[in-house]
Amino acid sequence: MNKQLYINEIQVLFDDVQRSQVFEDQKMMTDAVPLFPIEEINSKYEEEKITEGFNLKEFVLSNFDFLGAKISITRETRLSINEHIEKLWDELTRTAYEEKGTLLKLPKPYIVPGGRFNEFFYWDSYFIMLGLQVSGRVEMMENIIENCSYLIQNVGFVPNASRTHFLSRSQPPYFSLMLDLLFETTKDENIYIKYHDTLEKEYDFWMDGEKDLENGLSIKRVVKTTKGDVLNRYFDAENEPRPESYLIDIEDSENAGKEFYRNVRSACESGWDFSSRWFADGENIQTIETLNLAQVDLNCLLWHLENTLAKSSSLQKLSEKEELYSERAGNRRQMINTYFWDENSGTYKDYHTKKNTTTPSEHIAALYPLFLGLASDEQAKAIAKNIEEKFLYQGGLVTTTKNSGQQWDLPNAWAPYQWLGFQSMKNYGFDDLAEKIKNNWCINLERVYNNTGKLMEKYNALDIETVAGGGEYPNQDGFGWTNGVYLKLKNN
Repeated sequence: MNKQLYINEIQVLFDDVQRSQVFEDQKMMTDAVPLFPIEEINSKYEEEKITEGFNLKEFVLSNFDFLGAKISITRETRLSINEHIEKLWDELTRTAYEEKGTLLKLPKPYIVPGGRFNEFFYWDSYFIMLGLQVSGRVEMMENIIENCSYLIQNVGFVPNASRTHFLSRSQPPYFSLMLDLLFETTKDENIYIKYHDTLEKEYDFWMDGEKDLENGLSIKRVVKTTKGDVLNRYFDAENEPRPESYLIDIEDSENAGKEFYRNVRSACESGWDFSSRWFADGENIQTIETLNLAQVDLNCLLWHLENTLAKSSSLQKLSEKEELYSERAGNRRQMINTYFWDENSGTYKDYHTKKNTTTPSEHIAALYPLFLGLASDEQAKAIAKNIEEKFLYQGGLVTTTKNSGQQWDLPNAWAPYQWLGFQSMKNYGFDDLAEKIKNNWCINLERVYNNTGKLMEKYNALDIETVAGGGEYPNQDGFGWTNGVYLKLKNN
């Protein structure tokens, strides 16, 4: 039986399962595949749940399939990291040619992150592609781009991950950077022409609502500043508990604001779930205010999208479009400097659209203007100093300067930012610092691999005797973007 499952179709049962904590991991129930028609399961549940001796877990296990809920990695003794990663590419490859449970159909094979994550993730896939490039797996790089294009054409955007309950949000828009990576590999400019329409469609998604903005108001992912400039923010169309973290959200929502769920979900669109970066008090998730912020990383990525659209328009001699997107990219470049650069601390920060000032949180997303070549030499110099003094530890680059217990805060080092850090420093000639970033993290990763035989989702940058922690679930083993970034760094 293959029918797309939307969680709201089994809402009563789902709510009972999650609140009863039938499974230790709340993601389990979102990934369940119904064995019978939904109407039949719902009807059976209403009848049976009132009978004496009813067992909720047994009912769920007899009506849903949980195969593949967690990916187990095959281990062979004495494999080098590189050999292990080459095996992992195959073990982490999945297909979804038909709809199954909440899983979205995709036309091509893809690589999943690993552990509890057994679906296609958007921004993870870019960092996975870095490693696929080194491994010479060009066809899989093309598959990932083709899957993203399929989603943009059919859904209007690339969802956070390829499941029905993620159809209300995206993730950092890396599609245009994926095209750059493939072009770097194949030297075929036609890639930009082929996906021009897809680039435009993704851009329209992020700019949706722009024409309806009034001064100081925000609509979806666009916000107008008091000066009349249009910036972008992360946003989620829903304001209810996330199915994959259902009970956690319900418990966290006590004593929180009215749009708490949407603020939480919007932070998930950033990929940073969660960090003190989003909290008004810098400490507690109840004060989360993602919607009040225009984020430096998102606006830099949209500059890259505008710039890529100008390029793809130029290749097709679409002069009006080339002019439009060039102008938009030029304007955004200026706005990135105007709104996100904080002269006092010598770094880029997020912009608080209600307070009309940068936020206090110091975080590693400040690298994006350097990664994309948008910073001046003076700004880059200040950032490099900031990175070396506040973010670089023995085990790699941390994401923020605050230890809040959230997984996207100190002391954790995440693969994407090791690559962004390395490349950003190389772009501006800080080669020694780039090497230090690369070596600190790679040596930490090699130590953990030698001790455990595992490649982890994240690493502890401060205490290199331990593994990383924090967050809503245990550290995961696999791990797509770790494998990709490690290979890419070791080959640079």
